[in-house]
Amino acid sequence: MTEHDGGPSARNLEEGRLLKELEAIHRTRHETLLHGSDDALVTHTQRMNELEHEYVRRHPRRAQTAGRTRSGARARTGAEDAE
Repeated sequence: MTEHDGGPSARNLEEGRLLKELEAIHRTRHETLLHGSDDALVTHTQRMNELEHEYVRRHPRRAQTAGRTRSGARARTGAEDAE
């Protein structure tokens, strides 16, 4: 993505700025969902996706918490027994 009204391309952000942008967009997500216009929600979603995809691109081997995986969630809820 190139420079746009939502801010500079995620690919062009240095690491610290990328993290700050991610924190800010996640902090404002709920409010945008509940009270933003349709256009605001679409723009917010596109920017959030751009930032998240860039983070994952840069950190393909990021640390994952077992409880945040499918098998970890099933173990937590006992869902494997229900299958």
